[in-house]
Amino acid sequence: MNYWPVFKLFYQNLRGFHWNVKGKMFFTLHNKFEELYDDAAEKVDEVAERILTLGGTPLHTFEDYLKTSKIAVIKDENDGMKLVEATLENLSTLIKIERELLEVAEKADDEGTNALASDFISEQEKTVWMLNSLLG
Repeated sequence: MNYWPVFKLFYQNLRGFHWNVKGKMFFTLHNKFEELYDDAAEKVDEVAERILTLGGTPLHTFEDYLKTSKIAVIKDENDGMKLVEATLENLSTLIKIERELLEVAEKADDEGTNALASDFISEQEKTVWMLNSLLG
């Protein structure tokens, strides 16, 4: 399951969105993308620590992230609403993978991973609702 690289690229995309956003919603989106990437950074750390707890080794090179992630790198985009749409697509991908992770964790009787993924899904679904509300 390629969850780790997806989360890392999600984080990196958000950093770029924060730096490069332009348009009427600049101040709102600039702050929102920072909030989202700060949250993603914490989650990235939690996932890495969970991988280590289970005896694995988290991938740590961008080469590995690019080879295995299901999230595309978003480059040269600064339109705020397009960046919100890209964030929604990325969140949808994350949630789909996290739901798959729930199934794997359940079969493995891995309550720690199950709890982590479940919490992430709940938070991200709320973010999806809010971002969709912004788009109208």
